[in-house]
Amino acid sequence: MSKLFSSFKIKDMGIKNRIVMPPMCMYSSDSSGYANDWHYIHYTTRAIGGTGLIILEATGVEPGGCISAKDLGIWHDSHIEGLRNIVDQCHKYGAKVGIQLNHAGRKSEVLSEPIIAPSDLAFDETYRTPVEMTKEEISRVVKLFKDSSERALKAGFDTIEIHGAHGYLISQFLSPLSNKRKDEYGGSLENRARFLKEVVSAVRTVWPEDKPLILRVSAEDYVDGGNTPETMAKLINLVKSEGVDLVNVSTGGVAPAPISAFPGYQVKASEIINKNCELPTIAGGLISEPSMAEEILSNNRADLVFLGRELLRNPYWPLKAAHDLHEDIQYPTQYERGKYR
Repeated sequence: MSKLFSSFKIKDMGIKNRIVMPPMCMYSSDSSGYANDWHYIHYTTRAIGGTGLIILEATGVEPGGCISAKDLGIWHDSHIEGLRNIVDQCHKYGAKVGIQLNHAGRKSEVLSEPIIAPSDLAFDETYRTPVEMTKEEISRVVKLFKDSSERALKAGFDTIEIHGAHGYLISQFLSPLSNKRKDEYGGSLENRARFLKEVVSAVRTVWPEDKPLILRVSAEDYVDGGNTPETMAKLINLVKSEGVDLVNVSTGGVAPAPISAFPGYQVKASEIINKNCELPTIAGGLISEPSMAEEILSNNRADLVFLGRELLRNPYWPLKAAHDLHEDIQYPTQYERGKYR
């Protein structure tokens, strides 16, 4: 059997294969943050297509924490029903479902709301200058993540992913490029990890121990003086005991920087974190070929692989990948006549 189509179990979540759809903003809600027909069709289609784990897009823990005014939200109990409908539909077709909880911090483009950050530094000249968070504000946002996790549980999600990547609020605390604080939340690795540690700890008070918790990180800032995969591994090691089970490894986004992207460009970072943190990882970055995904897994460079753009182009990629890797997988009954043979 190919490694790509082998099952994977972590805590109480068993995934039928190693294919992950990562969070990708759809910008298809409105300022109220509710799920709609687009979300139901978009995510359910990937479940029908055979994706093992689907992680919903960055979902705001408060209106001002959204990346855009059209992001999904989970700051109110009224959001639960729509999210539950997505989960229930995806479950019908054999996929496990996670949700990425996010606060955009200084990269929020919701102009009707103030923006906050660890330090009063704008991302670049096109963004607004944020207000530096007080300790009271930090505690308030930690509670937002906790409350949102409780709603995620009620909505039936199999896993939560805490968004600590791409230059959003948690990532801003982790990176010395965006965190210039002089108190216990800035400076040393221990201090820069403190906010994330408090978030994970708070989430774990409501997210059951037998359910996995994923952390997404940007392992490389691509700027001198920024985080590297080795540094990120040290940061993760400072928080993993609070309840992190799996690391989704990405890169970039905390500061303007050129990125030389090529197929598998983030996989090395996954290897470093997998080895130094002794945690399973999800790797990706312009992966499109089943043979490449198989190589990454078979050489223990990651435990799962994420495909973003490829699953946007082809929601049925897993069906063709199974054929290419000589795997005879079960198709949806309605699609049996179209099976690759």
